[in-house]
Amino acid sequence: MQQWQKYFAELLGTFVLVFVGTTAIVGADRSTLPVLLIVPFAFGLALLAGLYAFGEVSGGHFNPAVSLGLFLDRRLTITDLFGYWIFQFFGAILASLVLALATSRHEVALTATVPSSDSTAIVMEVAFTAIFVAVILAASSSSLYSGSALIAIPLTLLAIHFAAIPFSGSSVNPARSLGPAIVGDAWHGIWIYLIAPPLGAIIAWVVHTVVVKGDTHLGDDFVEIEDEVLAGPATE
Repeated sequence: MQQWQKYFAELLGTFVLVFVGTTAIVGADRSTLPVLLIVPFAFGLALLAGLYAFGEVSGGHFNPAVSLGLFLDRRLTITDLFGYWIFQFFGAILASLVLALATSRHEVALTATVPSSDSTAIVMEVAFTAIFVAVILAASSSSLYSGSALIAIPLTLLAIHFAAIPFSGSSVNPARSLGPAIVGDAWHGIWIYLIAPPLGAIIAWVVHTVVVKGDTHLGDDFVEIEDEVLAGPATE
């Protein structure tokens, strides 16, 4: 598998996730359907669609926080981490641009993730991203559960959206939040969605490493990660 195939798979998968999910928000607003009922299913099923369409090519991250967790677990190189991030963010921005073309920038702004309060949103985004990434780390590596990973991961995102939408808008994905923010010019609380999900991914990796893998020598893991980061993408 060539690198460009993986990167474009991440772009397209992120596009599917963000476009379907945010279009459902606009559709629910137009039809006065309950957002909390429609939108979680839209994001969960969109992730399922993206995984089936592109997951075999790139691993189906479609989320910079997920890629960070897998990099920390040594399943992604530093080169691919940066490549995935760039194409994930571009895919989310493209999704918001297409939605704006079909509707308006004002309606794209309505799809932005907005905190009920900064402190509440930070806690929710860190905690729920940690849960989401922990499921992905375990389901994608387990010989017992790997066959059900394609279902378990979207269902986890579905549950997270049901729980978190009233508190943080339920991002757990920096790309999902940045796309509507840029296109809709809706920046309120954007720093939360760029910082909290990566923190959650780090927590998930620590928990997965210690509890699931039984590796209590985290110092050695951090040294390996630091060495690769300092070496930089150009040496890959």
